[in-house]
Amino acid sequence: MAELDLQPRRDDNRSEGGSGTVAKALGVLEAIAEAPVPLRFGDLLKSQPYPKATLHRLIKTLIQNGMVAYDARRQTYHLGLRLIRLASGAWTRSTLAEAARATLDGLSSEIGETLHLAMLDSAQVLYVDKRTTDRSVAMFSSTGKVGPAYCTGVGKAMLAYLSPEQMERAIDRQSFHAFTDSTYTTPAALKAELQQIRSRGFAYDREEHEPNIICIAVPVLSERDGLLGGLSVTGTTFSSSLAKLETYAPRLKEAARQIAAEAAVRMMPGT
Repeated sequence: MAELDLQPRRDDNRSEGGSGTVAKALGVLEAIAEAPVPLRFGDLLKSQPYPKATLHRLIKTLIQNGMVAYDARRQTYHLGLRLIRLASGAWTRSTLAEAARATLDGLSSEIGETLHLAMLDSAQVLYVDKRTTDRSVAMFSSTGKVGPAYCTGVGKAMLAYLSPEQMERAIDRQSFHAFTDSTYTTPAALKAELQQIRSRGFAYDREEHEPNIICIAVPVLSERDGLLGGLSVTGTTFSSSLAKLETYAPRLKEAARQIAAEAAVRMMPGT
């Protein structure tokens, strides 16, 4: 197995095409970040479309800048501490999580149900925070995870409040895979549901993504009705019902308004 040569070379700084080099390095970084286990150089060589010398140079640059770390004993790569530090700062500043923290804490104590805070990321759901209860059951969602928008309550709540043009683009990017018998599997069915969500002001998840998992969700909107994210309260068919969760709708909407107001101060003044 080839090892990475970390010794400096005179041609380390030569250009490979400006922004093209950045894109190549980001592709390698993404491969390392998304791998289920640490990768060796040979693994990257198989997955990346670059010659061996180019890949050596890209990885060395990432290591020298703290974006990737090399385990010499195992001959594997993992994310560097500098990247983790930058990602942590970016997460705090660019998501609703920090703005919503106090509101989620209070709402969780008040209603005692699982809460999800999410944003849209490339037309999918990015879970940015979560509150659980002592009786919580295992479910797909967790902070930092990406899930489908068309079959989750929080996803549909956000899709329903996009502009018509944004909604069309987002719907085009849905997979419409049937996770359960209740999943919407066509754009027409989803659009009809999104119209109903706009009319009543909140969305349902009727076991559409996971069996026995139900929720209601509301959008988090700026003062100018720009979509910031979504907020949901989730239960199971074993311990709750949609009718029970619906009683939380007024409190959920108020929490969404509080989060939006705090976000306007922290993140997006003037929105």
